[in-house]
Parts: sequence; C-alpha cells; structure tokens
Amino acid sequence: MTPRERYRETLLFGNPDKVPFVPGGPRESTLAAWHQQGLPEGVNWHTHLLEVLGIEPEPVRDCPQPGVSFQMIPTFEEKVLEHKNGHYIVQDWMGAITEISDQYDYTYIRSARDFVTRKWHRFPVQNREDWEQMKWRYDPKAPGRFPDDFEERCAQMQERDVVVTIHFNGPFWQMREWCGMEGLCILMAEDPELVDEMAQFWTEFVSQTMAPILERVTLDRVGISEDMAYKEHSMISPAMVRRFLMPSYERWVPEIKKSGCPIIDMDSDGYIGELLPLWIEAGINVCDPIEVAAGNDIVAFRERFGKQMAYTGGIDKRALAKGGAVMEAELKRVIPPLFKEGGYIPGCDHGVPPDISWPNFVEYARLLAQYTGWL
Repeated sequence: MTPRERYRETLLFGNPDKVPFVPGGPRESTLAAWHQQGLPEGVNWHTHLLEVLGIEPEPVRDCPQPGVSFQMIPTFEEKVLEHKNGHYIVQDWMGAITEISDQYDYTYIRSARDFVTRKWHRFPVQNREDWEQMKWRYDPKAPGRFPDDFEERCAQMQERDVVVTIHFNGPFWQMREWCGMEGLCILMAEDPELVDEMAQFWTEFVSQTMAPILERVTLDRVGISEDMAYKEHSMISPAMVRRFLMPSYERWVPEIKKSGCPIIDMDSDGYIGELLPLWIEAGINVCDPIEVAAGNDIVAFRERFGKQMAYTGGIDKRALAKGGAVMEAELKRVIPPLFKEGGYIPGCDHGVPPDISWPNFVEYARLLAQYTGWL
C-alpha cells in the first residue's frame, strides 16, 4: 500500500497492510537533549531513527499540498514594545500584546518549536468596535491567500502516494485568538449575540476559503484545531458548545464529505470525554492527541463510542519518559485493545518533551514498529 492508502484504511477501520508508523515529533529542547544522548548532529532525527531500527524508507512520488492560508491577511506588525526584567513584551502578528522570556525571540510566541511559557496582556477584540476593525483581514479572495500555482498544485494532487490535507482553526480556537479565553467566556455570558456573529463570520470565511480546494481536489483529511479542554473538563459546557460551535461543524462537515474527503480530524488538548459525543453527532470521525495526563482513557473511549470515532496519539508521554517496563506496559495497555477493531494510529500523546531520552525514544519506537507491522 502507499502511505495514503494505508492512512485511510487505518483510520476508516479498513484492512491496512500495516499501521502508519508515527511515534511523535520532538521540539527544539528535546532535540538538543537527544544530541547529548546519542543522536548525531546534522542528521534528520526521523531518517536516523529508521536507520537505527532497520526500517527501509518508502519511495513515494513528490506531491504538493494545497498551500492555502486560513490566516488573517494582512497580519499585524510584529514589534517589541518593551524589554525589561528578562522579558519581551510584544505585539504579535495576530494583534495580541504578549510577554515571553528573552531567552527566546518573539517568533516563539506563535510557534510550536519548543515548550515555551507565554503571558497574554491584551487581545485585539475587546468589544464590537474592535470586531468591526478585525473582519476586513479575513477576505477569502485576499491576494496571497491562494498560492500563485494553485491550479498546478491541484492537478498534481490527482495522482499521489501521500496524504493531502488542509487545516484550519475551529470557531472556539479562532474566537479565543481574537478575544482571549477570559474575554471570550465573558462575551458568551454577557453578549452572546456578538459571539454568534463572530462564529458565523468565521464559519462563512472558512467555507468560502476551502470551497475552491474541495472543488478541485479530493482531500484525504481536513484537520480542525479546537484546543478547548483542561484536565478533567472542557473549557466551556456542552450546552455552550452546542449553542456557539455546533453550527460551524454542521456547515463544514457536509461540505467536506460531499467533496469525497473521508477524514475530519479534531485536534484538542485536554480532557475531551464531554466533547466526543458532540463531535460524533456533527460527523467528525478522528480525534487527537488524546492526552492521558488530562484524564483521557482511549481504551474506555473505544468501549464507549466504538467505531464512531478513530484516534491518533494516546500513548502517555510520562510512561515513555520512565522507559523500561513502565513504557512497555503503557503500549500494551493501549495498542492491542484498539487494534482489535482498527481506527487507531498510536503515538506520543503530544509533542515529545525533553524528559524522554533518546535511548528511551528509540526503544519505544522499536516496540511501536513491532506493534504496527514495520518490524
């Protein structure tokens, strides 16, 4: 099978020749630690991992991704407003006033290159007037939103070996970027009509932006970013999800499925047990990363929801850091029960942190390759 065929067969509860090998990826601090623990400098960590395990890389035909931007155009000017006491206070490209340690440059504020603590001082949308000043940045036809070679890319995607995907923010994630978590929750209570308007605007913008892609290419996956849960609970109630967010999902999911794309993947950190029934109702059929420390039990989810939901991730990063018998027990706890029905690509339940050593990661990857059929 090609990587594309294998991915689809796995997450759609089919019959893959083997399960995709996706152990999870390191951040900068993790790589720095690994280079002190045996990973050679100047090599691609994944390529080297395959060499260490004795897995032959698969030959695949090059294929572009759509390259369409769902971000604001134009962005705000990025600038340092103040530098004191070891911290930068910055206006970032989304218009928020943010603070970050000066051991990083300000580009880390909106980048997942490492595990970085940030503090937000102010968000660009505080009220209806601010909202009116924000909307013009989200024109689906803005110059630069589609790459100049968009038509050529779409033509090349028709025959491919790899997964082609698009990714955009869900309504909760996007409104939180505009208003901040606290500000958004206050608006939900005090001005729900404005929240409805923002959600409807975002729904329409995403729909119009993805329409030219769906008309030209049968995507394999659409990913939605919707981080909206803490440990043990969702950030907002299921009733609020139904009121403010479900209309977006109910608009997008039929459009995506009508185009022939079979996988709609919801990405949310935190405990998602309260949210899964709503996402299933909306037609979303894959979730990740299923963080164990937040209280998620992927085996219990499978028992509860069956084949209504597939998953990626779900392997406790804390067990991987401990290594040895603890790590082996974690893989045994999760992988065999879910592999009975399929619909699961196992991997680390978020970015791989630096307390997972390179030797432990290699041993984990070896076990994972055995479970998934690569060794």
